[in-house]
Amino acid sequence: MIYMRPATPADIETLMRISNAVGSGMSSMPTDRQTWQHKLSVSEQSFSKRVTAPEGEIYFLVMVDGETDQIVGTAAVYAGVGLDQPFYSYKVSTLVSHSAELGKKNTMGVLYLVNDYTGCTEIGSLYLSPDYRRDGNGRFLSRSRFLLLADFPERFGDTIIAEMRGWQNAAGKSPFWEHLGRKFFGLGFENADYMSAVKGNQFITDLMPRHPIYVDLLPEEARHAIGKPHDASRPALSLLEKEGFRNAGYIDIFDGGPTVQCQRVNIQTLRQTAHHPVGRIVPDREIGAETPYIISNGNLTSYRLVCQPLRIDGDGQAVIGEETARHLQVQPLDRISFAP
Repeated sequence: MIYMRPATPADIETLMRISNAVGSGMSSMPTDRQTWQHKLSVSEQSFSKRVTAPEGEIYFLVMVDGETDQIVGTAAVYAGVGLDQPFYSYKVSTLVSHSAELGKKNTMGVLYLVNDYTGCTEIGSLYLSPDYRRDGNGRFLSRSRFLLLADFPERFGDTIIAEMRGWQNAAGKSPFWEHLGRKFFGLGFENADYMSAVKGNQFITDLMPRHPIYVDLLPEEARHAIGKPHDASRPALSLLEKEGFRNAGYIDIFDGGPTVQCQRVNIQTLRQTAHHPVGRIVPDREIGAETPYIISNGNLTSYRLVCQPLRIDGDGQAVIGEETARHLQVQPLDRISFAP
């Protein structure tokens, strides 16, 4: 059975291998051991600390194949971004000018460097091993983060965002970075992305231009990359759009990938999530239901999620299978959360 749990420091070797498989463009998963050690330590503390409002916590989850105990996927929620260091975006705006003498009106796209998402909650670090990209595992992985939001709403911001990896050409280059960012930093995209993940954003504060960037002054290849997701990110973006996420005109300052957002209360999975006590635990074959649900145990200190069938008895209690109960670590009368 596939299940999800919080990552621990003991997972670092596997996560380092996954980082190498992901490659450049996902700054939340750098190939740097010290960064991973810090991230896993913060995540472990976040799952155990008392929180009444988001304060920069990290909730890093891993997907595990219960038969082999192998980590096959990752997903994370970053609460309160930009609180300890600036969280930069480009806001894509329109500037209109008009000359009566010439009878001409200009409409131009402009990029403004902003920190508009400070304090928001970010979902990210989504990765699934190619061998497991089947049987709905990708949907389970993506939507598991929303069960976490539903179980502990006080820990997260009202606005949830996701930065999508930006488009790269056939040579693996980011046109947006090559024609804009490289001019100011003198670094390749991979180096800048790595520095942002490992060293922080101070170098962005030091060197990024403060004046608006006129889009029409960029080469055509760079203009076309603005707000365009990486081909590998399109499935993840499609899942988020089904949840209610929309592009609000913000892009990543490195590769120009779109940032999508949704109010937490409007996310489809949260709206569908129910909370019931466990009534009975029966052999899995006796569940008598085929529709799978994403189910969480609602216990932050030993958080677990599975994607399995269940049914609700007439008394409003959940009936779950023995394997489901074992992986969730629940007993009768424990309260669970689930979404279809």
